[in-house]
Amino acid sequence: MKSLVRARVATFWIAAVLSVATPLTARSEGSESISVFPSELSLTANGQGHRIVITGHDTAGFDSDLTGSAEMKSDHPEIASVTESGRVTAHAPGETRIRISSGAQETELRVRVLSPPDQTGLSFVNDVLPILSKAGCNSGKCHAKPNGQNGFRLSVFAYDPKSDYREIVKDSRGRRVFPALPEESLLLRKATQTIPHEGGERFTRDSAQHRTLVDWITSGMPYAAENDPTLESIELFPAERRYRKESSQPLIVRAHFSDGTIRDVTELAEFSVNDKEIAATDHSGRISVGTLNGETAVVARFMGLISISRVIVPPDRSLPESLFAALPTNSFVDRLALEWFRKLGLVPSDTCTDTEFLRRVSLDVIGMLPSPEEARAFLADPSPDKRDRWIDHLLSHPAYADYWAGKWADLIRPNPDRVGVKSVYMLDQWLRQTFRENKPYDVMAREIVTAQGSTHQIGPTVVFRDRRTPEDVSTLVSQVLLGVRMECARCHHHPNEKWSQGDFYQFAAFFGEIKRKGTGVSPPISGDFEVIYHRPGGEVKHPVTAEVMKPKPPDGPTAHTDPNRDPRQDLADWMCQPDNPFLARALVNRVWAEFFGKGFVDPVDDFRASNPPVHEPLLNALAEDFVKNGYDLKHLMRTILGSRIYQAGSLPNEFNLGDTRHFSRSYRRRLPAETLLDAVTEVTGTSNQFQGLAAGASAKQTWNYKIRSEFMDAFGRPNSSSDCPCERDTKPSVVQALHMMNSDSLQERIANPKGRARALAESDRSTAEIITELYLAAYNRPPTPEELSLASRIYANPEATRQTATEDVLWALLNTAEFVFNH
Repeated sequence: MKSLVRARVATFWIAAVLSVATPLTARSEGSESISVFPSELSLTANGQGHRIVITGHDTAGFDSDLTGSAEMKSDHPEIASVTESGRVTAHAPGETRIRISSGAQETELRVRVLSPPDQTGLSFVNDVLPILSKAGCNSGKCHAKPNGQNGFRLSVFAYDPKSDYREIVKDSRGRRVFPALPEESLLLRKATQTIPHEGGERFTRDSAQHRTLVDWITSGMPYAAENDPTLESIELFPAERRYRKESSQPLIVRAHFSDGTIRDVTELAEFSVNDKEIAATDHSGRISVGTLNGETAVVARFMGLISISRVIVPPDRSLPESLFAALPTNSFVDRLALEWFRKLGLVPSDTCTDTEFLRRVSLDVIGMLPSPEEARAFLADPSPDKRDRWIDHLLSHPAYADYWAGKWADLIRPNPDRVGVKSVYMLDQWLRQTFRENKPYDVMAREIVTAQGSTHQIGPTVVFRDRRTPEDVSTLVSQVLLGVRMECARCHHHPNEKWSQGDFYQFAAFFGEIKRKGTGVSPPISGDFEVIYHRPGGEVKHPVTAEVMKPKPPDGPTAHTDPNRDPRQDLADWMCQPDNPFLARALVNRVWAEFFGKGFVDPVDDFRASNPPVHEPLLNALAEDFVKNGYDLKHLMRTILGSRIYQAGSLPNEFNLGDTRHFSRSYRRRLPAETLLDAVTEVTGTSNQFQGLAAGASAKQTWNYKIRSEFMDAFGRPNSSSDCPCERDTKPSVVQALHMMNSDSLQERIANPKGRARALAESDRSTAEIITELYLAAYNRPPTPEELSLASRIYANPEATRQTATEDVLWALLNTAEFVFNH
């Protein structure tokens, strides 16, 4: 229920913006300048080719593809020629220039052609596997199924190239390749569908892929050429670009090898788009932009490596710089956010009202509603710094620790049937004490990773009681503390990321020397304790190569540990370095997601290049500030909560109506199960009775899913009998709506003889005062005149008593989206 004042403010703001917005209907007739990518080329005189892209740059800040329309001419076509589509082919050693013009704009590309090396053999790893991957032969739907396809089995995403080589060259007496007549090889006849092939045609007989495979078979099918370079990285052009709607852009994927060479592998790369409503790509890598504004990422994959291109499609209206310059900023958070909004053409919603802020921030920080008395005092306070002071008050509130400990319990709390009730209790108490002390986050992370001792005395040791293999521990640590889902690389190369099986088992090797003594787990009753400790000895092997893995963190150096030193100490040292690329960013992302409903990276524990963060500069700045201030969680929260972007209203305007990802407005979120139950308890003026807890304990103080609560189960309390980290279902459901409307226990709370409704009904307050008190309790705001009039009619009903009318109004308030959701 929104007030007329708030509606008028929103209307005024939109009108002001519309008065200065300029439609982007006129397309630029010409480019202010043009450029070519790459800026120079070095090719070998064996027919090596490389695409080029011509880009026009206009005064509106847009780049457009001119490759198909620009004129291109080589000074020495006998050295290197260029086609109308922008493909440069090397012919003979030497240097030449390709002159490029579009309208009045000109540029040039220098091309150097080198003599081919003496050894020019093809490689199975560098030349054949990319073709098979592009053709989809080693996908999970084809020959990389667990049992292969029609007797032919390849490893998923080529994670085991040696096995793939044996399968193609030596399996069944080499029947898949025919060196005497390479073009008659079964491998080629199937792929070109010369003979029936269930997978259909994968490439044609006149294609470059077919020619490469024929040459490889002719040369004796070498696994690797002499001094074969290794693939180190790939790059995707353009890395970022603003597009007009319904435009298109060719992409170029370049592979960088260990010998310094660069190859155009666009034809062999695979492409996907994170948000297909914004843009799409075809098989060759051409982006086609749709009719919706927003931001997405195109992902290119080549031989286990990936690179991304950001696609930014602003709205049709161009907003003047003066508009963004006039918007208020509270800190670096807002300044960086506005830079991103400017790129996307988003105008943030106006700052929320005091009533919205009071309710939102209280629920977000301590999981509790302010009392009617606190709401009155805050709304009446004219001080300009009252919001900052209220944030400080919440961060020092006793409920803060219980609320945030519960969130972390979702991530690492094990099943009590598996590890024992006391062990779970000790972990829970350690978490609560950690947040009471505001323990620096790097200290908290170190205590989890290096925990030793009794599971009945040292809380974080329970993580190692529950996760009993190095592989299981590494999965939890990478996901919870680093924000990386390395579990996908446990069986094969990660399908959406660069992580290989080697990366996964090198990380798992940090936990290979953990030892346990005492009573092991024995569900459904695990009552005794274990002692977790380190002792040298114990190894982790690669499941395919059987190689003993050395501890190595993701994207980090191999750990050179003292044989008597716990490798986990080295892991903790690496994690807690100020420049660590994972720990601080992962934590900032989690906290941001708690306050906004989504993280910069979504899901919050899925950091990867193919899932890039929105507002990446802001994420990085917050992480740097977090580390600079001693990993202080309260400092981080204070910084975010005090920003204008957090305090934005939930009402959209003309320019952010479709924004659900960039935080230009507040997104409404259903309250977590424990928070909602506590809110019902507070508003009805009743108390909880939980088994095993003191009378009057709050829902956020429960520490075991076995503590019975039908209400919390209905609203998505996670069941830790499944593997943590537990993901909560935050979507509303019919069960929840019916529970709020028809639950006997809820009605008992409303009609409780010692509850709020009875106390108000029996007081000497007027009807208007009773209604106002109920609104302040449930919504932390007074009712609007229309709401007051409507509620007063319930009291005027001849069949109603003062008690039943008060109960009916309270029931109605509890069954609204404004109560169940946080705005």
